[in-house]
Amino acid sequence: MMPGLNNSNQDSVRPKSRRNSYVLPKLPVPPLQQTLDMYLNCIQHLVTAEQYKTTKAIVERFGAPGGIGDFLQQKLMERKESQTNWVYDWWLDEMYLSNRVPLPVNSNPGMVFPRQNFRDEDDQLRFAARLISGILDYKVVVDARALPIDYARGQLAGHALCMEQYYRLFSSYRLPGHQKDTLVAQKSSVMPEPEHIIVACKKQFFVLDVVINFRRLNETDLFTQLKKIVKMAETEEECLPPIGLLTSDGRTEWAEARTVLLRDSTNRDSLDAIERCIFLLCLDEANDIEHTDTNLALQILHGGGCHKTSENRWYDKTMQFVVGRDGSCGLVYEHSPAEGIAVVQCVEHLLCYIKETARKLVRADSVCELPAPRRLRWKCDPEIHGYLSSAAEKLHRLIDNLDLNVYRFKTYGKDFIKRQKMSPDAYIQVALQLSIYRLHRKLVHTYESASIRRFHEGRVDNIRSATREAHAFVKAMVERRISVTDAEKMDLLWSAIDAQTNYAVLAITGMAIDNHLLGLREIAKELQMDLPKLFTDESYLMSNHFSLSTSQVPTTTGAFLFYGPVVPDGYGASYNPHLDHIIFCISCFNECKETSSSMFAKAVEESLVEMRDLCVKCNVKAKQAFLGQTTHKVQNGRKSCH
Repeated sequence: MMPGLNNSNQDSVRPKSRRNSYVLPKLPVPPLQQTLDMYLNCIQHLVTAEQYKTTKAIVERFGAPGGIGDFLQQKLMERKESQTNWVYDWWLDEMYLSNRVPLPVNSNPGMVFPRQNFRDEDDQLRFAARLISGILDYKVVVDARALPIDYARGQLAGHALCMEQYYRLFSSYRLPGHQKDTLVAQKSSVMPEPEHIIVACKKQFFVLDVVINFRRLNETDLFTQLKKIVKMAETEEECLPPIGLLTSDGRTEWAEARTVLLRDSTNRDSLDAIERCIFLLCLDEANDIEHTDTNLALQILHGGGCHKTSENRWYDKTMQFVVGRDGSCGLVYEHSPAEGIAVVQCVEHLLCYIKETARKLVRADSVCELPAPRRLRWKCDPEIHGYLSSAAEKLHRLIDNLDLNVYRFKTYGKDFIKRQKMSPDAYIQVALQLSIYRLHRKLVHTYESASIRRFHEGRVDNIRSATREAHAFVKAMVERRISVTDAEKMDLLWSAIDAQTNYAVLAITGMAIDNHLLGLREIAKELQMDLPKLFTDESYLMSNHFSLSTSQVPTTTGAFLFYGPVVPDGYGASYNPHLDHIIFCISCFNECKETSSSMFAKAVEESLVEMRDLCVKCNVKAKQAFLGQTTHKVQNGRKSCH
């Protein structure tokens, strides 16, 4: 899930060219011994001495010359030559498609847009019409595959990056399966290109054709059609079932319910319309909540429950935009087709488009008579009603369980960090490690996603931020019984920053350990071999239990992104660094009594302040020492003159 979110400086981009005739290299397979050595280095300080001794022996047997590791490595090398990207399918299954948990909170991230000031319903619908128009403008460029090529910034800047994720945003759908989901590409030589969106309003779904008689609807037309939809939703006489709830259920349960729905032709037609649409637009009613950052995020992420707007969603669709009557706006997206970078770039384009066109007058009536949008109908038997009841109950439990805190750290931002000649991403990652240690007196296995888009079909690998160097630094900062000078703490901080940065470089160049170990494990399964003990060892299993899942997601338009934790006893932590402040979105589950989003936010604040104070103190001392040496030289020079 969250492993794919990161937009950190390892994957920052800048458009340089509209040429798409560029050739990217294939993802490399790292040297086996290098990966095994790095694996041991990553876990040694996170397990007991006895457990490490056992794991080290297992790893040495696996990596022995001519052994099972060499054999699997050779098979991986052969796969690399025959595949576009040797890890892509395995990674997609592992992270998303084979995962059976519900998509809300557990998998689908949310994004809050700057809150709008709607005076009435017409304002809401005008904004929605402008949003649709902006998406359709963006889609024209996407469909032509004419987006400017992204180039890496930050570490190893200048490399062209794979653009395929952008082209999946409006052409993909996650189809539930009984054992494994399928990521469906909408475009094919058989089916025509979709020319409609789905509008969710009052728990009902409507087909809104955005191209009629070969003409794309303009903003005025879209506004008129949205007005019709709202009126149709209000005049529905019969009580339509909230079918959207089924998409919030576990993936196996939803697949079973979908099989039952497909028995009826009316349901088949309705499902087909939703599954082939360009995107979803959710017109939410106003909520009587205080419009804090946290409440807005919760509203976007899961809708607040069946008594609010949770039934006004369809979680399987990649892009699902929310426009609330109270001005709350945002996006909840299905994560399997693309990482955060593609979604954020699209959203930033849309928000700029809306801002630039906001002064344009939208006519109250359409220039021509348009056919009314079509309401989707459903035929539900008692079995489907049973699935709906079960899905609603589980969604309410999930909503009650989520503990989310959007925290704005205002003491300083990335400008101060850059003035220390440090990487803002590495600095914040070390601060998160300090925060975890401050709360729990131990480090935990940490996931920070690193883009591997410099390779064809590249998605992400993991930067394991809980390094030995970070461990040494946080112990020196927290354990008061350890006598360490400020200068020594500063040296330890620099070592932690450097270790984080070095691992990031390995990850973005395809040399990190997680994808490689995944590949070695999966090739053994494909060959129907007994799974090597390396992959059943407790250390390996725990190394994939990410109690801290992190992503840097920078934006420039006031939007921010967030998600839930990936394990029951862990934290999700996205962060958005600005020049003078940093936005943290911290999540955990209430059922775990050891975790608390507010306590973690407080620990983050204390950690960042302490690190700032340490940097300032040591820099002042260094400056004073430098000035003292200079004065001494000048005085000595004067004495020599006399």
